[in-house]
Amino acid sequence: MDATLIAVFFKAALVGLLIAAPVGPIGLLTMQRTLQRGWLAGLATGMGAALADALYGAIGAFGVSWLTQALVQAQTPLALGGGAMLLYLAWKTWQAPVAERVAPASDARDLLGLTAGTFLLTLANPATIISFIAVFGSLGGGLQHAPSPLWMVAGVLAGSAAWWLALTTVIAWQRHRVTPAARVLINRASALLLAGFALWQWLSLWRSLHP
Repeated sequence: MDATLIAVFFKAALVGLLIAAPVGPIGLLTMQRTLQRGWLAGLATGMGAALADALYGAIGAFGVSWLTQALVQAQTPLALGGGAMLLYLAWKTWQAPVAERVAPASDARDLLGLTAGTFLLTLANPATIISFIAVFGSLGGGLQHAPSPLWMVAGVLAGSAAWWLALTTVIAWQRHRVTPAARVLINRASALLLAGFALWQWLSLWRSLHP
C-alpha cells in the first residue's frame, strides 16, 4: 500500500476525530440515548454524525468549492432549522418516560431513524460547517490534492466513527450504575442543555446578522 495513501487516511482520520470529539448537542444526544436506550441506540446516533462528517469530507476531498460556499451562505436557514430540531429533541427528551430497566433499541427501522435524524441535525448545524472548514484548512493542505480522494473520505468517517464507538462503549459499560432516578435527572438536564444549544445557535445567528 502506498505510504502517501496511508498518510492521507490518518490525517483525514485526525480531522474526523477533532470534529467529533468536542462536546456539543450531538455528543449530548449520543450520551443520553446510550444511557436511556442502550449501546446500539447511542452508536446509531453517533454514526449519523460520522456520516455527515464524511459528507463534508467528500465535499472537501473532491474540491466542490461551490457547494462549500453554498453551505456557508445557507447558514441562516440551517441555523433556524437546526435550532428548531434541537428544541423538538429537548421537548421529547424532557417528556421521555424512564423505565426501571433500560429498554434497548433493537428494531432496524428505529436505529435507522436515529441515524438519519442525527445526520440531518449535524448537516443543519452551522458550527459543524465552520469547524470542518477551519480544521480541514489547517490540516488538509495536501489532502485536497490526494491521489485518491476516497481515502480522505474513508479517513474522516473512520476517525469520527472511532470517537462515537469509544464514547458509547464507555457509557454503556457504566450504564448499570445509573439508577432510574438519576436517569430522570440526566434526561431533564439534557433537555435543558439541548434547548440552551438551540437558543445559543439562534442568538449567534442574530448577532451575525446585526453586528
